[in-house]
Amino acid sequence: MTLPPSSSRPRIFFILSISAFVIFLTNLTVITGTDYRGGIEILPIPQSLKRPGQRNKAPQLTIHEDKDDFSYSSEKADGHPISQLMEKAAADFKQYQDSRSKTFVQAIGKYRKKYGRHPPPGFDKAGLLYNRSEERNVYNVDDFDQIWDDLRPFWSIPPLELRKVVKGMLKEDPGNSVTGGNWRTDEFVKMLNVFVKELPDMQIAMNRLDQPRVIVEWEKLQEHLEIEEKSRNMDRPVTNGFSRNRELGGADESMSFPTAGWFSVPGIPYMDLASKACPPDSYARNNMTMDPAVAEAKYKFPNSGGLVSNFNISSDLCTVGPAIQDLHGMLFAPATIVATKELVPVFGECKVNVNNDILFPANMYYSDDPRYTYSPENDVPWDDKHTTVFWRGITSGGNQKLSTWRRLHRHRFVQLANGTDLHNTKTRLTLPTLDSTATPPAYIETKNWDPSPFSEKYTDIGFPELAWCVPDSKCGWLRTFLKEVNATTTLTDQFLNKYLPDIDGHSFSGRWHAWLKSRSLGIKATIFREWHDSRLFAWQHFAPMDNRFDDFYSIITYFIGLGNREEEEGVYIPTHDSTGKRLAGQGREWAAKVLRKEDIEVYMFRLMLEYARLLDDRREMIGYGGNGRRVKEEKLWVWPE
Repeated sequence: MTLPPSSSRPRIFFILSISAFVIFLTNLTVITGTDYRGGIEILPIPQSLKRPGQRNKAPQLTIHEDKDDFSYSSEKADGHPISQLMEKAAADFKQYQDSRSKTFVQAIGKYRKKYGRHPPPGFDKAGLLYNRSEERNVYNVDDFDQIWDDLRPFWSIPPLELRKVVKGMLKEDPGNSVTGGNWRTDEFVKMLNVFVKELPDMQIAMNRLDQPRVIVEWEKLQEHLEIEEKSRNMDRPVTNGFSRNRELGGADESMSFPTAGWFSVPGIPYMDLASKACPPDSYARNNMTMDPAVAEAKYKFPNSGGLVSNFNISSDLCTVGPAIQDLHGMLFAPATIVATKELVPVFGECKVNVNNDILFPANMYYSDDPRYTYSPENDVPWDDKHTTVFWRGITSGGNQKLSTWRRLHRHRFVQLANGTDLHNTKTRLTLPTLDSTATPPAYIETKNWDPSPFSEKYTDIGFPELAWCVPDSKCGWLRTFLKEVNATTTLTDQFLNKYLPDIDGHSFSGRWHAWLKSRSLGIKATIFREWHDSRLFAWQHFAPMDNRFDDFYSIITYFIGLGNREEEEGVYIPTHDSTGKRLAGQGREWAAKVLRKEDIEVYMFRLMLEYARLLDDRREMIGYGGNGRRVKEEKLWVWPE
């Protein structure tokens, strides 16, 4: 909706109370199939909202308050594949740290070199926001490539057309209903209020469903990217400010607006859509005929028990999709898939690698919900934690039916640690060779190891409740196969354990930031991408896990240890407890630097500046054209070491 810039000011509190969000459908409506324009909300930022908001101060995470010691102690690199993976990750992370800009001048130069454009208007003000006070020190001001990757294709669409598309998503709702929004939109507004006075008027389409929405076919996306690249021109002068008139150019209620092209795909494998968004030479596009070993070699360490060496490729559906298309709920039994093949600007909290949704930091990472927010209440030092792999979660991840439940990813993970199910089950494992004279010892892979005794001793994994089955919502039939875990637990109680896997639900897991901020070691498996991915390094800040979980026991036997050195027969892997302690500590210290509320706010500010420029009719003539050498700016852009 459009508000007069001045006459609306007396009604500011009324405007804030309703937030002017449009709900196309609830999730239940989408599931029943009565309409499929679900989950898109239009979030207007009217001129009257432009006042400095009061930001909610987050409790600052204090590292070493209990004198944590994350050293290796007496453990040394012993040739194990995980030792090698951690060594490489440390080198990659050091290069990442050494390459960051240290001054405003460097940040501007790096931006222009990477993207071939001037920074957006307000880039200098973003610099002041980065380091306005001691508590807002942003560690790496260059790490915003995700924003560029998400928005780059939209440069191929004229600004007026983009604004019409967003407006069209509003008008596409038959009832044109307006509501006060929900907790997700409320948190979104809180983030914006920190810097909303620096933004022009604009509208935002926000996804309220769990699953991502936009999936443009590969060939069409290349056309968009080619147009963007040809439009780059840094020779023309630019103005450091947005245009004042950003209306629809005389639009009225009779004007026709483009539709988003939503369609519902119940029961259709998601890879049927995803494969068309992959390159022609990809595994997903070649009729699934490529040798799986070829795809696996791109992201697995050789002869290592299935350990992931490239976490980014491990979630690339163009590479791994054919292998997991029947093993992840979103790919074969999603709760809601309402998508479009058109390039429309929809903001979402997560996506898979082939989606074209615009990522923003998930609202639950910004909220103070105790179900997702880290609290040190029961987070004891590493040496006081139980040597246990602990996981609790709800039975989400896809529609639970008698014919499909065993293949849902969370259900597979629970069965992986169920002693009853594991009897007579063999799995992959990394083992030292029989040659005890080798220094360091060599390791090989076996696919014939029985995990049941180890699992009985060291894992505590299960569902505290069985719910949401089809057709029996109380899951009576599922109880004949799975047992409920009687003991429920709070988020902070889980920190009493050393090893905390994190597994997708219907979409991304909102507990991941809490895992990283804790003194426990996070073990991550996911197909979803989030805003923070580029700043987190697998094997440096967490342990990555394949979505098939075939490397699960290779990971945990490395840290916990297996067998006894004195036994003449049997399997022996020495414990790497202090290595796990160090890895957990590295993740904790890094999360305290780059996953704060302040970091979320800065990411949102950069995202909104770039998005606002996209919608501006003069976008080719606006931007920050300075060299950044003004003394005031240079002094305020001071980075922490």
